[in-house]
Amino acid sequence: MRKILVTGGAGFIGSAVVRRIIGSTPHQVLVFDKLTYAGNLASLAPIANDARYSFLRADICDAAAVSAAFESFQPDWVMHLAAESHVDRSIDGPSAFIQTNVVGTSVMLQAALDYWRKLPPARAEAFRFHHISTDEVFGSLGDEGLFREDTPYAPNSPYSASKAGSDHLVRAWRHTYGLPTVATNCSNNYGPYHFPEKLIPLMILNALERKKLPVYGKGENVRDWLYVEDHAEALLTVVEKGRLGESYNIGGVNERRNIDVVHAVCDLVDEMAPNAAGSSRDLIAYVSDRPGHDLRYAIDCSKIDRELGWRPRESFESGLRKTVRWYLDNRSWWSDIRSGVYAGDRLGVLTG
Repeated sequence: MRKILVTGGAGFIGSAVVRRIIGSTPHQVLVFDKLTYAGNLASLAPIANDARYSFLRADICDAAAVSAAFESFQPDWVMHLAAESHVDRSIDGPSAFIQTNVVGTSVMLQAALDYWRKLPPARAEAFRFHHISTDEVFGSLGDEGLFREDTPYAPNSPYSASKAGSDHLVRAWRHTYGLPTVATNCSNNYGPYHFPEKLIPLMILNALERKKLPVYGKGENVRDWLYVEDHAEALLTVVEKGRLGESYNIGGVNERRNIDVVHAVCDLVDEMAPNAAGSSRDLIAYVSDRPGHDLRYAIDCSKIDRELGWRPRESFESGLRKTVRWYLDNRSWWSDIRSGVYAGDRLGVLTG
């Protein structure tokens, strides 16, 4: 049994990790989360009554709170997922991304280092700091090629630049201080409990409510799609078995153009929740593109397959069907968000 400190554990990917830890391992978890707009304790409701789960509302930029959490919980592993993550929001307000993703990560690393140095030898040997990042740090691909772990960084948005900065800090703490770190970079996630500012949940909910489905530009931007439950399994595999100092790319091996994703969502909504008003495809509306919109991301995840034996279980078709079904069956989870925190308005539009 390990004690795992999960930052951002009330977020989309973090909550999937925590649900998997409690549901399929003997480990104990402390969720450390600020509960920003995207953090939602309802995403942890399925495991909230388990004795191995605990929650602390705190900010990773608060050095005293972070250090206190290390001292009181005494983690064996840290899984650092807390981050501002939406590109459009980073265009509107980049400073929050620098503060959380760069400054917050430096606070986490220093607290982890101070804690690790005091551990007895056996526990110090077992300690791991797992930093979770994104493929967006690598920039944009053309029509060919894949991001590898050794692809040079070339971030193009304030979000990806802030995550690249945090990745470099993790590397520096490993190289300079010997902190036992491992890192992962993932492709676009989708699945249950996804905050509805991102493409797939936004399209599902707008289609259900017969609202316009905004597609940036011509919808030709390509992303690799990773089902969040597959990602959670990969992250646990890496923190347990990954080689220290290494990074691992995690992908779904499911490249799709944005417009093809939207068409697939429309067809599933029409199948599962038909509406007499007509096809959901009729709601598609092409809008001005996101500033600096990267054309294509695609990830080579052969290293994690080769070294750790992980590969995605879900195809895009099977994962998307499960996702649409979940939103249909869990209206209470997202209706509160749509009525208050975020109603689906366009973000990331440059003005002036």
